[in-house]
Amino acid sequence: MGHSDGLPVLQVARATRESVSLDDDGVWDPLERITPLWLADGSGPARQPTVVRVCYDDAALYVRFDCADEDIWGTLTRRDDPIYEQEVAEIFIGAGADDPVDYFEFQVSPDGVLFDARIHNPTSTRRDLRWDSSWDCPGIVWMARRDDANARWFAALAIPWEGITPDGAVPTICRANLYRIERPRNGETEYSCWSPTLTEPADFHKPARFGTLTFGKGQET
Repeated sequence: MGHSDGLPVLQVARATRESVSLDDDGVWDPLERITPLWLADGSGPARQPTVVRVCYDDAALYVRFDCADEDIWGTLTRRDDPIYEQEVAEIFIGAGADDPVDYFEFQVSPDGVLFDARIHNPTSTRRDLRWDSSWDCPGIVWMARRDDANARWFAALAIPWEGITPDGAVPTICRANLYRIERPRNGETEYSCWSPTLTEPADFHKPARFGTLTFGKGQET
């Protein structure tokens, strides 16, 4: 994993298995581990760590978050409920190399609730940001599993290219950021990022701070 202009760059590995199962550790174990995630203001790593792994094939982008969590909880149960008010793992992504004005937001809670939305963010300000949570990504698959006894949970997604690229094909480059909201019921919330958004209070909708995912010539797994 490299860096460009202070922003992280990941050459995403191609999955060699014909069918990627989201809970198959054999898919994920060989992949480069993105860790730590940094507090949104850039001051240091999150206290409760997250490990993210990413791969792809011609059909989809696959993302897995493994989260240490001393207080796993959630009360929301329906798709597109405001799970960002509780605990989630997230990816924001838009095809192309430029700072995206239009991009996609995907979140999964520890209980396996999905929030997905299309975002229009022309000025990187909350005032002008527009989102469409009525949009459902076609063909998306997701899951989560809690392990309360060992204070951890994981979430994984298969995001079809047909849902997030204009032609449904694997892009050469995407701009993306990976996030976690860790919100203990009796403690301070941690907002952590692959690429810190350098905001206080935390604001994940800063596309100029998105890192870069590259595709096409990476190692296979």
